[in-house]
Amino acid sequence: MDFRLTEDQRALRRGVRELLARLFGREALRAAVDAPSLDRELWRELGAAGFFALRLPEAEGGVGLGLPEAVLVFEEAGRVLLPGPLVATHVAAGSVPGAADGSVVVTAASEGLVPWLDEADVVLGDVTGAVPVRSVDPLTPLHRLPGLEPATGPAVLLTAAEQVGSAAATTDAAVSYARQRSQFGQLIGGFQAVKHLCAGMLVRTELARAAVRAAAVTGDPVEIAGAKLLADEAAVGNARDCLQVHGGMGFTWEADVHLHLKRAWVRAELRLPAARAEEEVAAGL
Repeated sequence: MDFRLTEDQRALRRGVRELLARLFGREALRAAVDAPSLDRELWRELGAAGFFALRLPEAEGGVGLGLPEAVLVFEEAGRVLLPGPLVATHVAAGSVPGAADGSVVVTAASEGLVPWLDEADVVLGDVTGAVPVRSVDPLTPLHRLPGLEPATGPAVLLTAAEQVGSAAATTDAAVSYARQRSQFGQLIGGFQAVKHLCAGMLVRTELARAAVRAAAVTGDPVEIAGAKLLADEAAVGNARDCLQVHGGMGFTWEADVHLHLKRAWVRAELRLPAARAEEEVAAGL
């Protein structure tokens, strides 16, 4: 089986990266952190670009692509920390009117949590008794539920793809900083300890990326669970190592590293947390 990207898939990835650079660059990210609310105009632009209708058949007004292409798109969304219930709206595009074109925002209950409940137009799942909780991520408002509604399938895999994008972004940030920051008369990228951190980050990212893309092709539930485990480990571990490379600067509010770590923590608990993923993988072995 050939897992290499086709030319069309590479073009899709480039196009999405350029689109998100225009719609949600760093200034927009910091503005969203300072005033967290769902940007409806951004949501509609994502819809117009086919973000939510990517897997709908062309006969239904969609793009007609598959889960492997959706994984590429959500990896780019994770790279820039695009906020909002992206996965839930994408998954609901074929069943909830308005979700595909971005005119309707859809969220879903998962693992006892509901993101963006107050901003959503449609909520999937029973949210009776939901109460607001303080989210560690300033760009993911959360409500907690008394019950548990496990997430499965594409929603889990697309969340894993977002984690891979975040892991890649923190790897790039660490390497870039190590090439610029000097200590004791030399660039810190020349220190063996920093080299090891960056190399480990790259390995985690590529391993998780390969697992996510393979699971997107096979659709196997056990492989999806394994991919989520690796992606969560990569996103959280890489953000922590990126903080180490940045030193004290990485812990400041002005740096973006802490935003990746906080989002990674939330995603790790929002769909198929490690304990359940491990059980699914173990049961399949």
